[in-house]
Amino acid sequence: MTNSVWRLIPLLEASGTVQMAIDQWLLEQHLAGKIPPTLRFYTWSPATISLGYHQRRWPDFWEQLSWRGMSVDLVRRPSGGRAVLHQGDLTYAVVVSGLAGSRLQAYQNICQFLIEGWKAMGVDLHYGEAGRNYIHNPNCFGTATGADLVTPDGYKLIGSAQLRRGDAILQHGSMRLQPDFDLFYQVFGEELITMKLPLAQEGNDLMETVIEALKVAACRCFEIHLEVQPLSEREWLEIRSIPVALL
Repeated sequence: MTNSVWRLIPLLEASGTVQMAIDQWLLEQHLAGKIPPTLRFYTWSPATISLGYHQRRWPDFWEQLSWRGMSVDLVRRPSGGRAVLHQGDLTYAVVVSGLAGSRLQAYQNICQFLIEGWKAMGVDLHYGEAGRNYIHNPNCFGTATGADLVTPDGYKLIGSAQLRRGDAILQHGSMRLQPDFDLFYQVFGEELITMKLPLAQEGNDLMETVIEALKVAACRCFEIHLEVQPLSEREWLEIRSIPVALL
């Protein structure tokens, strides 16, 4: 890593459109040398299905879904991959530059803090291996690639996607913490295989525990110091002007 101090943006809950605009803005600003490498965690409200940038096919009924009295949003990510249901999950985003090696090596370089952070919480993770049907499966969590993290019994806990602009990388990914079984079945038409997390906390306490463990792991893995810096009013103005890719 080229910098010893990274920016940490506090946990933020917002719509999928806003979250994707923030991630795009962070990548552009870092590429321009205006902000340091950045780590952030966020959640999606309302529940949202995010599509990979190049994903052109999805069921029509996804646009009529609702959960707890609110429509389920549909948004396109700036990164690749397949559809992800964001409900009961925690998303991380890393924006950094100067990583050597292939795209897969960059994935695994960044994912190391996830592996170490979850190991500290009692969960061992390893990289997945996609089968031949990966490209035909609209559900990102239906298969696991070499960029995804699964438990020893095959449960995919974290799915990640990446976008490169020059020397800068945006990598973000979803961690399934407390998914709703019924909504998952509505969206993908398949039963959700779950894993009981070896953590006593629930709800916000669980999320805070995970974030704290991953922050500690990030500092250790990347040999950095995290400096908390919320988005400023000026930055929010810039972010709100960014057009998020339409479906």
